Amino acid sequence: MKISYNWMKSFLQAELPLEEQLELLTDLGLEVEGNIPFESIKGSLEGVVVGEVISCEQHPNADRLRVTQVNLGGEEPVQIVCGAPNVAAQQKVAVATVGTTLYDGDGNPWQIKKSKIRGEVSMGMICAEDELGLSESHDGIMVLDSALEPGTPCRELFAVEKDTTIEIGLTPNRADAMSHFGVARDLKAGCIQRGIPFAWKTPNTNGFKIDNTSRPIDVVVEASELCPQYSGLTISNIEVKPSPTWLQNKLKAIGLSPINNVVDITNFVLHELGQPLHAFDADQITGKIVVKQLPNQTEFTTLDGVERKLYADDLMICDEEKPLCIAGVFGGKDAGVSASTKNIFLESAYFDAVSIRKTAKRHGLNTGASFRYERGIDPEMREFALKRAAELIKEIAGGKITSEIVNVTQPLQEKASLFLKFKQISSTIGQDIHKDELITILNALEIEIINVTEEGFSMKIPRYRVDVTRPADVIEEILRIYGYNKVESDNQMKTFYPDFSLKTPLKFEQKIAHQLVGMGFYEVINNSITTPAYSKLSEQLSQVEGVNLLNPLGKELSEMRKSLVFSLLEVVAFNNNRQQRDLKLYEFGKVYAKKQGGFAENKKLGLILTGKLSPERWNSENKTADFFHLKGITEALLGQFGAGNTMITEGKSDLFSTSIAYGIGEVTLVEFGNLNASILKNFGIDQPVFYAEFDFDSLYNNTFIKEVKVEPIPKFPSSRRDFALLLDKEIAFEDLQQKARSIEKKILKKVDLFDVYEGKNLPEGKKSYGVSFLFSDENKTLTDKNIDKVMQKLKKAFEQEFNAQLR
Repeated sequence: MKISYNWMKSFLQAELPLEEQLELLTDLGLEVEGNIPFESIKGSLEGVVVGEVISCEQHPNADRLRVTQVNLGGEEPVQIVCGAPNVAAQQKVAVATVGTTLYDGDGNPWQIKKSKIRGEVSMGMICAEDELGLSESHDGIMVLDSALEPGTPCRELFAVEKDTTIEIGLTPNRADAMSHFGVARDLKAGCIQRGIPFAWKTPNTNGFKIDNTSRPIDVVVEASELCPQYSGLTISNIEVKPSPTWLQNKLKAIGLSPINNVVDITNFVLHELGQPLHAFDADQITGKIVVKQLPNQTEFTTLDGVERKLYADDLMICDEEKPLCIAGVFGGKDAGVSASTKNIFLESAYFDAVSIRKTAKRHGLNTGASFRYERGIDPEMREFALKRAAELIKEIAGGKITSEIVNVTQPLQEKASLFLKFKQISSTIGQDIHKDELITILNALEIEIINVTEEGFSMKIPRYRVDVTRPADVIEEILRIYGYNKVESDNQMKTFYPDFSLKTPLKFEQKIAHQLVGMGFYEVINNSITTPAYSKLSEQLSQVEGVNLLNPLGKELSEMRKSLVFSLLEVVAFNNNRQQRDLKLYEFGKVYAKKQGGFAENKKLGLILTGKLSPERWNSENKTADFFHLKGITEALLGQFGAGNTMITEGKSDLFSTSIAYGIGEVTLVEFGNLNASILKNFGIDQPVFYAEFDFDSLYNNTFIKEVKVEPIPKFPSSRRDFALLLDKEIAFEDLQQKARSIEKKILKKVDLFDVYEGKNLPEGKKSYGVSFLFSDENKTLTDKNIDKVMQKLKKAFEQEFNAQLR
């Protein structure tokens, strides 16, 4: 945000050098990021003086040149060669003396030097208006008032203004400082606290008066929740023309280009007081002003000539027939002030901050008005700013105020009431501040102290401080004015021991990440914004209502992702295209969807496995990633964190051609399997890809459930027995394992599948499983008799339950 030092001085004149004022602003939280000199005329006309042309003769060697003798106020006149057709004796002119630096139209400097022009000495230059930067006119030299004294500096004639433009890095919460008045008010509080003498002056509207009521325009506010305060009046018979020099200089100093006197005044008041205003051409208004919302996709052309399609949520300023302005954001082309405007309707309003922000973002507009409305303006400044602007328009553009001020307003919200304890102030700041000094600071901040007790203050916060809503905010304000640099450091060494817990979401995520990295995985981080086209690759995902961006950069980045898989496949495709085909990737990220009454945001963990499992070596077998390798990784993660008694079920997602899921009760922890070839083809991937997606929140909530049991290493040897079973194809190993554990729970320690065979020499619809059983007893050595007894039970159960046959 740019602030003019001279403009700020119109409010506050502090007995403090500029450099120290800038330091004080930074200490107060309005960080000064830089300051640059400003000149209303480049070079400030240094070295340019009034000259009197004593004589003007034809140049002996050039038909279009004249040789003049010019009195510059010195003892002797100087000779200057001039090519202007209108130069003549007895004229008073502006002369750039030798050594003067002038600037061309692009701001590039060039210096006046003593020279010879066609054999005649020239000791300066008689200037035209454009050569001095006063205008773009080059019709000839500039002829001045004949009463001027030769040698008078021209900077005194043209009111050259020198200023300093201050660049402030304004934080979003400081809506109260979005004007020269707001910055000066903060600086005043700093001066009060530090005992710096100052003079304070604010504009008044004592001269405001209504000339007549010949042209009233009624106002109807239909959307009162979005526009709780609206004021307006009409000014008739104005003359739209360029603004006076002082007003143009004020706007140029903060980087604004003057437009015309009416628009410049609304911009001036905006940056002076922080209250946005808008001027309509009253002759373009049909009937009354109506503040309302219009149907979705209504077409509207803004001041920049762009035709926009409105949203149903956009707040509009309309008349009885058409829209005139996007409220608080941008004016309309047809009702704007132009050179032919004679009558205006001047608006000053308070709009809902959230509504304005959404509208501005939807249309990609960022204006001075929307910037302030979005952050929250002072609701009590509305009518004062309207009167201030109306007086300036009458003074500069002429005309008369031809209506009463129309106010359509809701009652203002009560000022925020807070109670702040002295103990809370001391414990937060780390030292005591005397009660009297606290009162001085609060008064300087215009915070109304209602009552002071032994315990603390009760107070009311000004309405313009929309960011101060809690006692902590008041403490921040106190410390800001008191001075962070005045807080004393403590020489004591203090150590803080945070609460320690193994089970926190962050530590849980870190443990998973460490385990995956140990398994050879690499972490990737993808954009949560993606294309809605990906949802069409899955019928199930396409039925989930997505979360769309209001102001997307493009269609390809317009929707929040519903699954991690597509982002990870983009990474796989990117690597495949660069000859990197062996990948182990993981990503922690969130997926998004709309739900009834709001939005759903869930954290997921995605794993991708594709290509070879290990680098190619002469002495090792190059195994390719498969379903069962991913299954082992998944089970290792679940087992590492004691994820309860998980159950295996058939996967349901249509992302996979084959998949299974692990869950606890009705909660699915993870689903994994082979991704569909049709999805891989969409990304140009020509190799199998195996994917697992964990529900991170459910996994976290169901970890560390199993009790950790520590058992000594068995003293007695274990024994192994194997079965070669002929089974129906639909029988799963999980079924055999569960049945075996239900039959023998004491000495049967482990059931593993070590061989699977289907094909030649087996009956149709059958498969062969090689199953191993490991037996052990903590108290004795098992005999063949003990183990054979159990094996017989297992054989009988498998035959009866699964129609199994021993091979």
